[in-house]
Amino acid sequence: MAGRRFAQMEGRSVAIMKQGLAAGLRLISTTTLACALVAGPFASAQSIEPGSVDQWEEEDLDTPAEPARSPARAPARSAPQAAPAPLPGTPTTMSEPVVQPVPVREPVMVWPRAEAVTLLETIEGIGSEGLIPADYNPEGLRAAIAAGPGDALDRVASRSFAWLVEDLRDGRTPMTSREQWFAVDPDQDEMPTEAIMAEALSMHDVGGIVEKLAPTVPDYALLKQELALTPVADKARRNLIRANMDRWRWLKRDLGSAYLLTNVPEFQLRLTVNNKIIRTYKTVVGKPGRTATPQLAETVTAVVFNPTWTVPQSIVKGEGLGAKVLNNPGWARANGYKATKGANGYVSVVQQPGENNSLGLMKIDMPNPHAIYLHDTPSKQYFNRDVRAFSHGCIRTERAVELGMTMAILGAQKTPQEVREISDSRKYTKVEMTRTFPVYLTYFTIASSIDGELQTFDDIYGRDKPVLASFQAPREEKTSQRTSNEEIIELDNPL
Repeated sequence: MAGRRFAQMEGRSVAIMKQGLAAGLRLISTTTLACALVAGPFASAQSIEPGSVDQWEEEDLDTPAEPARSPARAPARSAPQAAPAPLPGTPTTMSEPVVQPVPVREPVMVWPRAEAVTLLETIEGIGSEGLIPADYNPEGLRAAIAAGPGDALDRVASRSFAWLVEDLRDGRTPMTSREQWFAVDPDQDEMPTEAIMAEALSMHDVGGIVEKLAPTVPDYALLKQELALTPVADKARRNLIRANMDRWRWLKRDLGSAYLLTNVPEFQLRLTVNNKIIRTYKTVVGKPGRTATPQLAETVTAVVFNPTWTVPQSIVKGEGLGAKVLNNPGWARANGYKATKGANGYVSVVQQPGENNSLGLMKIDMPNPHAIYLHDTPSKQYFNRDVRAFSHGCIRTERAVELGMTMAILGAQKTPQEVREISDSRKYTKVEMTRTFPVYLTYFTIASSIDGELQTFDDIYGRDKPVLASFQAPREEKTSQRTSNEEIIELDNPL
């Protein structure tokens, strides 16, 4: 059973494409051509600077045009449930739903001496994966081996193996030290400890099975290589490398055959297919503090071309936009605003599609309880900054129309001509994805840059400190890898 699970994991990048994404991958060269063919529309749509960006867009205060929905994700025993969606245009305060702990199952199995010896050797060499051998009781295991087969060896070896599996599969860092980390990692469900242990013992391949638990992304291999090359005396860098290796373990072992990934401290977004970066885009991320961008693993459900923007009541009422739109129809038309007056004096304002729209000309829907998404912006000047942390949590994306067109081709089987016509129409159009397309909002302070070389990035949100501290403390006995940071994130203005 476990063998089949691993085989499925190894073949997933091919299987997904065969079922639906293969045609999209064959269009990669077509996509490149399509992007070149529509370079004119990209240039005209993306480079136009509005004559005067209004004060609300400059501060980027908004809520999504559509209420957040629960993301479609793989079943998990305790995946967070989405909070009720806010009413459009109203301020929201959302907290990550409290998740009940799931006991970590650590079975006890019969360990022959030969397998226990291999386990000890594996533990003694686990430092190459950025983990700490002492966490897995090598001295106790050595003593149990010396005492011979029996209940004591079975208990010690089973626990050492289970702890090692948990850390390689799910990460050593306790959930309480993963600040604003809300990505659900399904590996615990897809590769349960009991199945992995049974496979390792039945196949007499403890070392090989453990090795298969490492993340498959190229960045992890680069960090592992860098750790081996970094002198032992350089403790600070080694610790930082280990912390970032562990962050990859917080995600799925296999991220998929095609996905979007943004590394917040790098201010970059990558479109990756079969572990090759197809496109890179500069990003603007959340300001440090209350509106810092959280870390998520979600699914793209649609690309919205020429989106609308439902203005939050904090601006409609609090800043007087509603009255201004109602009392100055000429100004409202020029700026794309439409107001509706309801009962009890309630005024809703929606900004229509256009180049001055606060969401720009494209938005990627990735429903999540935090109302975070990727979108265009009319304020292109911020992409010229080296440090680009100006938003209220959402990810503003450079060349967003190009990204949206590429996503529509790969994820919805649209032709280049179709997506160009949709974009050029300047009409609100939602292109639903017909293929699963994951998107990961991550936080790495050592990662490969766009040129493929490892680079250190500023810890703009101060999230390294608790991870580094956890590596200096004794390993915690895990009650669950599913517990979430129980903190309140105010999302009055998520952009």
